Amino acid sequence: MQASACLFGIALIFGIIVSHMLWQESWLIARYDALFVYAVLLQSVLLATKQETLPELRVIFMFHIIGTVMELFKTHVGSWHYPEMNVIRIAGVPLFSGFMYSAVGSYIARCWRLYECRFEHYPQTWLTASLAGAIYGNFFSHHYVVDMRYLLFAGIIILYLKTRVTFWVADRETSLPLLLPFAMLAVLLWLAENIATAANIWLYPHQLQQWQMVSVHKIGSWFMLMLLSFVLVSFIHKPQQSMLADGGRMG
Repeated sequence: MQASACLFGIALIFGIIVSHMLWQESWLIARYDALFVYAVLLQSVLLATKQETLPELRVIFMFHIIGTVMELFKTHVGSWHYPEMNVIRIAGVPLFSGFMYSAVGSYIARCWRLYECRFEHYPQTWLTASLAGAIYGNFFSHHYVVDMRYLLFAGIIILYLKTRVTFWVADRETSLPLLLPFAMLAVLLWLAENIATAANIWLYPHQLQQWQMVSVHKIGSWFMLMLLSFVLVSFIHKPQQSMLADGGRMG
């Protein structure tokens, strides 16, 4: 099921790598535009084959908007930039970039449904929404005022320290502290980011002359993005009580 859950993300990375290896500037369509069409087709196939549901598609579209807004701001302030030219873009941001955020939302939504996730000691919705909003706001505000990320890290730990996720694997129920998969996925996203920058999708300032690995400090940013993504998905897959507490499997 894990391969099925991350199908969109794996296919996206595959497209990024292959296009980097094969693409020629003389081709009629720009690489970023081809990747945009490719991502739209992937999403359409997942929906047509019922791998994704309409509610999941709506939240994934929300990810695309939220991600694109962040990209517009971050490229404007010089945090990173997209080195190749294309047509389907807003300002300096190719619209393909939003699908990279959508891949995270798609993975979380599909895992939640496929593994029948339930929770113990899940925080109240207003607390999780407030924290997610503060995290998103800090991605912008830290360029102008004090960076609140360490305070936000502390808030995440305090809020989710007791939360456990239970899920089914091979007809066996498993339970983990929710912060553990958050951390593991943040590391995987950091590795995917290294692949994407090596494939010239976007570049940080220190990579302009010669590619270098993305700083490990970015894992913290991905960790916060994981929390933001998880909260958004929780709006469609309402967190339910752990099966360990009620003794029954979801039908």
